[in-house]
Amino acid sequence: MRPERGLARPRAGRKAPLAAKHGSTRWEGVKNPLAAKYLRQVKAGDRIFLYHTGKEKAVVGEMRAKSAEDGVVTVVPVRRLKRPVTLAEIKAEKSLAGWELVRISRLSVMPVSDVIWKKIEAMAAG
Repeated sequence: MRPERGLARPRAGRKAPLAAKHGSTRWEGVKNPLAAKYLRQVKAGDRIFLYHTGKEKAVVGEMRAKSAEDGVVTVVPVRRLKRPVTLAEIKAEKSLAGWELVRISRLSVMPVSDVIWKKIEAMAAG
């Protein structure tokens, strides 16, 4: 069964979709075969967490897939999380140990199960 939620991160030097001036951003050009496979599984309407890399390394917001076709996904910002959930916090949470973000942290696109989605939202709420 295909998850209806995912996590994605912008390429280095690219503005995050939550700050996009035009209301939408195209995600494309994923080179890693596993990440590309996950990107091709995204469907219009899917919810996606936005993950910042670099110094912050945190889940910071939610996006929604506006359209998805041939490995190109257009996302629109939905909301910023109440507070970012850092990679350190995620790694410290034993229930998240099997998530790709913990196991393969350099993967740019990955599925997020309902259980993980709810846990991240709870962590962000404080």
